[in-house]
Amino acid sequence: MNIHQISFSPTGGTRRVGELLCKGFDAECYATELCTKQENMKYPDIKADDLVVVSMPVYAGRVPALAVERLSHIKANGAKCAVVAVYGNRAYEDALVEMQDAATETGFQVIAAVAAIAEHSICRMYGAGRPDGKDAEELASFGAAIYNKVKSGQTVEPLSLPGNRPYKQGCSGPYPIAGDACTECGTCASECPTGAISFDNSKGVNQELCIGCMRCVSVCPIQERGIGERLNMLTEHLKPLCSDRKQNELFV
Repeated sequence: MNIHQISFSPTGGTRRVGELLCKGFDAECYATELCTKQENMKYPDIKADDLVVVSMPVYAGRVPALAVERLSHIKANGAKCAVVAVYGNRAYEDALVEMQDAATETGFQVIAAVAAIAEHSICRMYGAGRPDGKDAEELASFGAAIYNKVKSGQTVEPLSLPGNRPYKQGCSGPYPIAGDACTECGTCASECPTGAISFDNSKGVNQELCIGCMRCVSVCPIQERGIGERLNMLTEHLKPLCSDRKQNELFV
């Protein structure tokens, strides 16, 4: 049995959660990152007896449609799967059931689910430093529980997860743009997974293609990309919702 860690992680927090979870497995993990340019995409070779961990970020209670679409191209071959929804200390709402449905439609057997916290991708003071040391221990213990379930040969029963079907309506934006000090180095354009930033005009963004994933913000070498004045408004809006430390959750 091989372990595959598949993530859609624009700013790194989602991938980190998946890595910490996989530390609870007594096996080597093979990593696949879905948040990359389409031409750089390399899908994993998954066998029926493998165990797969799929991690996605939560945006306003849903997971990115692009992440779901790219997951659908993987040949699951009936392999067992744990889905991991990673959110910025607010709420994950319908993300877990959406991931469960997407993974099942792809051909996985969803045997476990995790809701975990990482730094908020926009307002990074919320969930700051997470996953931290306490999270690392807990996520590894979640991984061990999932691994033991697989090794025990338990019959796979459909999981009952929090969330609603139909899912809540998704929302778009905010769309990051460059500040006045932007040097047009092109790093954001080279890293944008949707091609929303042009090399010819790297200060702007194509809002029809942008998914608001904040990858361009996280990779900017001079921290000159962001959402401008909307950051303060969003920070105040989220303050009563994100200030308390949320707990990681395991469903097996």
